Amino acid sequence: MKEIMAKEIKDNIIKLIADEWMLVTAGDETGYNMMTASWGGMGEMWGKDVAVTVIRPQRYTYEFIEKSDLFTLSFYGDKKDIHTICGKKSGRDVNKTAEAGLTPVYVDGTVTFDEARLTIICKKLYASDLKEDGFIDKSCLKWYDNDFHRMYVGEIVKVFVKE
Repeated sequence: MKEIMAKEIKDNIIKLIADEWMLVTAGDETGYNMMTASWGGMGEMWGKDVAVTVIRPQRYTYEFIEKSDLFTLSFYGDKKDIHTICGKKSGRDVNKTAEAGLTPVYVDGTVTFDEARLTIICKKLYASDLKEDGFIDKSCLKWYDNDFHRMYVGEIVKVFVKE
């Protein structure tokens, strides 16, 4: 994989996250978990290149991201089978890495996968729970059954693309 700057990512970020989806992974060589996500964003904040992701507290990945300083966002093109496994099964119950045919790669104390075409490594800067009273547009509440996400803003510290 080749390292590039965040501003060199060629993909349309909205299309990338909404249509291609991503794996959010947290942990290290001693243990990690990943989950499929299609919500998030990227941009500039606090003078840094950042990525935003959200995770519900009941997700197994939540335990890992809470304990970790870093998390990764990784993208796999049209390999939706990876996202089906990592989005529908829990790492508490199955070895998602093996079932999805992924090969872990440990980079700077975090985890990504060799099969990723794009990996973004983020350092947590901010976390906050979404709350019902914060929603100005109440139609967004249809996505919740009192199980609001925690939002994480991470500084993009490294980006890798497949050559």
